[in-house]
Formats: sequence, structure tokens, C-alpha cells
Amino acid sequence: METVLAIAAVPVLAGLALALLFVRRAYLTRDGAVAMAVRIYQRVPGRGWAPGFGRFDQGRLSWYRMFSYSMRPRRVLDRADMMIEARRDPIGAERQVFPPSIEILCCQSPDGQVEIAMTKSALTGFLSWLEAAPPGAASSSYRPGEPGV
Repeated sequence: METVLAIAAVPVLAGLALALLFVRRAYLTRDGAVAMAVRIYQRVPGRGWAPGFGRFDQGRLSWYRMFSYSMRPRRVLDRADMMIEARRDPIGAERQVFPPSIEILCCQSPDGQVEIAMTKSALTGFLSWLEAAPPGAASSSYRPGEPGV
């Protein structure tokens, strides 16, 4: 009898773990999010991509891994400190992973180079967010709540 209960517990626990992933995603994306992949390591060309979603919050892009239980973002990119170096289509092994509608951005941030993959429609929104800083927001003298210079 104990063996039967142990065997029955496995799918229940797996279902609970999967349900927790969905609840986490629903909670984190309740105000809107964009599906994107970030290359988390670059040791092997074309590999190291992790699926996730990004949330735009004021001047930051918070990126969360898709299959993680953490409520904290894995990467946070500040709009004022980020610069796009190149745009490209998937090449080599990346073409097997990503559909043709994906475009890859090679960005530079204070933490180093960051590669982000997203659909062309999401890319339009990302570029608008990146370029649409309010006047003075990129200035070191700007502080929210104080009058602009």
C-alpha cells in the first residue's frame, strides 16, 4: 500500500511543481511582459540561450527565466546604461532553436555584453522603450520627484 501511495505522489508533486511555475509567471506578468531569450553564457557559439520574459519598469528591464521559481529577476538592464551595438538574425545553431521571426540584439551594459533574442514585433516595442526616455532622464542630475533642469 505504501508503494502505491509513493507512486501516486510522484505525478501529484510534478503537477504541483508545474502549477507553481504557472502561478509565478501569472503573478510576475500581471502588468504585462514581453517574451524574450537572453544568452546567459557564451562558451559555445550559438548556445547558452535561456527563455524568459522581460518587464519594463520605469527605466529598467527586468528579465526573469521562464523555468525558475525565483521571484527575483535574473538580469536587470538599466535603460540609461545600455547601448545597442548590433542587430542580427540567428546564425548557425541558433537557427535550429529560434523561429525565423526572431531577431538578436547585441547590447553593451556596465556588466558587459548582453545578447537578447525577441520577435520583430517585440523588438519594436523594446527599441521604443529604449529611445523614449523622458527629457533629462539620462542625465546624472535628474532625480524623480525633483524639477528637471
